[in-house]
Amino acid sequence: MSEPLELVVSVSPHIRAKEIVSGIIGWVILTLLPVTLMSVYVFGLYAVKIIILSVGTTVLTEAAIQKLRKIPITIGDGSAALTGLLLALILPPRVPWWIPVIGGLVAITLGKQVFGGLGYNVFNPALVGRAVLMVSWAEPMAQSWLSPLGRLDAVSTATPLALMKQARAGLAQFHSAYYYKPLLFTNPGGCLGEVSALLLLVGATILLYKRIIEWRIPAGFLSTVFVLSLFTKTDPFFQVLAGGLLLGAFFMATDYVTSPVTPRGTLIFGIGCGFITVLLRCFSNVPEGVTCAILFMNAFTPLIDRYTMPRVYGKGKRREKAPL
Repeated sequence: MSEPLELVVSVSPHIRAKEIVSGIIGWVILTLLPVTLMSVYVFGLYAVKIIILSVGTTVLTEAAIQKLRKIPITIGDGSAALTGLLLALILPPRVPWWIPVIGGLVAITLGKQVFGGLGYNVFNPALVGRAVLMVSWAEPMAQSWLSPLGRLDAVSTATPLALMKQARAGLAQFHSAYYYKPLLFTNPGGCLGEVSALLLLVGATILLYKRIIEWRIPAGFLSTVFVLSLFTKTDPFFQVLAGGLLLGAFFMATDYVTSPVTPRGTLIFGIGCGFITVLLRCFSNVPEGVTCAILFMNAFTPLIDRYTMPRVYGKGKRREKAPL
């Protein structure tokens, strides 16, 4: 007669997985490598300089702050390096060397460690860094692009989105279909991470297949931008491919810490990001709106979770007794 099985009593959670933080972050970094290498191919030493300075600053800043706080140094989990890489990918190729350095300092200090470190931050750290750079040093952030036509000279507001905005104001001619091929393969007129929408989609597909990211957020984000673009009479395919939309939708809006945890909440979060992005792109003075859209929705994540959390079984409103 076999011995009875022992009943192990423990606290939740009872569902366990093999994934660890460093493993998940490693997969995200791995899926970003193709577009990172493409940015080096397109922008050359400009990209190498920005990536090294950004990643180096975020890693060293995190180690220094944790040393000062007398807590374990956790740069080995890769989160600081991922923040630096994402920050580098959302910067123009010809910014001064001190831009990624200051951005990295701000991303780790104000975007992460001020809240207590990994898992406690309210906003996406890389986007916090970019937002501060945009507000504080608008001129170098706006005039450090390369021409979208492939020339190596720096041109102010020469991104495809900026040209589209000028065309909407009647200041220039613009044919969005002309940019489909560059945006998909080798686009020189944008941030480092905008060089190839196709490579971003390949990386995103891997993350979705591995179930590392939540599909509802990018689905709500991209579909909302696509549909609203039809109402604003802009090319929906161009709107999805241009700017940092794909990078933001798949690699930033899906951040575990700063996005909702409920299925309904993630869909609401994605739709909100898409709505604000189109609103800013079409009715504001800035050509891009992904950064502000994600940061704005990050602030509402706790509220979204609160009102979309499913009712605990046995709790909540009690049904009235049926009449006899």
